[in-house]
Amino acid sequence: MNPYNTPTPAPSRPWCKTTPAMLGLLALVALLSAFSLALGFLVMIAAVVAVWVLSPWRWFVRIGATFGALLLLTVGAGLGGRLDDSGTGKADAKTGDEVRASGTAVSASPSASRPAKAADYTGRSLDEAEKDARSAGYTATHHDAADESRTIILRSGWMVCFQKTATAANNIDFAAVRSSEPCPEKDGGPLPWPKMPDVVGATYDKAVEELKQAGVDLDRVTLDDVYLDVDTPTATEAAEDGDDWRVCFQSPDKGTKVDSATTVRLDLGQWTDADLVRHCPSEKDTTYKIPANDPDYGGNSTDRSSSAPHRDSSSSSGGPTGGGTSVGTVHPGSFCSPPGATGVSRAGTPMICGPGSDGRNRWHSA
Repeated sequence: MNPYNTPTPAPSRPWCKTTPAMLGLLALVALLSAFSLALGFLVMIAAVVAVWVLSPWRWFVRIGATFGALLLLTVGAGLGGRLDDSGTGKADAKTGDEVRASGTAVSASPSASRPAKAADYTGRSLDEAEKDARSAGYTATHHDAADESRTIILRSGWMVCFQKTATAANNIDFAAVRSSEPCPEKDGGPLPWPKMPDVVGATYDKAVEELKQAGVDLDRVTLDDVYLDVDTPTATEAAEDGDDWRVCFQSPDKGTKVDSATTVRLDLGQWTDADLVRHCPSEKDTTYKIPANDPDYGGNSTDRSSSAPHRDSSSSSGGPTGGGTSVGTVHPGSFCSPPGATGVSRAGTPMICGPGSDGRNRWHSA
């Protein structure tokens, strides 16, 4: 044999570029995806790259191999899911057999996980009620108990009026109003605000009693005087002489709803049997209880209210006609006329009319 005429054998390919290696890599896609979809997907990407870079196949075979790799990934993932389902079913069946064998009711476990019976949270802060409800194993929701559908933002400023418990859902729904508001008669009803009574002409003690009966919060009541020369009493001072103070004007008017934004004002006048003026003026802050306290008294102008007439200078009570004339009870610091007139304070301190620090005549101790 002529060695020069012998054909040269084709060089052998590396094993990784052979057809069996490509087929094995594709089969590995299906195998690994049955256990882990993520791992199978990575192997599929590697297999597709190998098919197009390393395989000796023609282009149409490579396209078919690419679709085959995707199909193998899907099949492997599906087989893995069925295996999981069948395993779960077997486990469930085994658990059911064990429960039936032990004679234990199947529903015992869910009932054991239910929260305790819901407590009564009405009258408590919404914020605290929701915290305690969650601690007891419930979820908590809330809404406006009034018919205004307001949004609850600061829960600590709201109070629980009603609650509805859904045991099956482990939920408590709270109906609440602002802490300064009364609860409606039913969930979604109007707020039962009290209505202002008519207390004009009543003594302070009687007015307070009527306000309480109407449901008006006394903390909302402010006091004022009706005379320019009488200081406004505090609630304590008015209560000490409750039968001497009379309500001359009120705000709001009778029948008005007193809600959380309403301020109740009582304009009071005070008099006893010893006072010269024992009735309310026609208007507020337009007259002096003691005419001699009016700076214009004795001048060309007249008193500002017909309810407080000028005292006659010839009367036995001693009208202020000049220096040394006594006018009875006066209020220290009030304007007075004429200079030199005398009087006494409610405490019995002798007073005299004379120039004050501002240069105007005022009552000061003698």
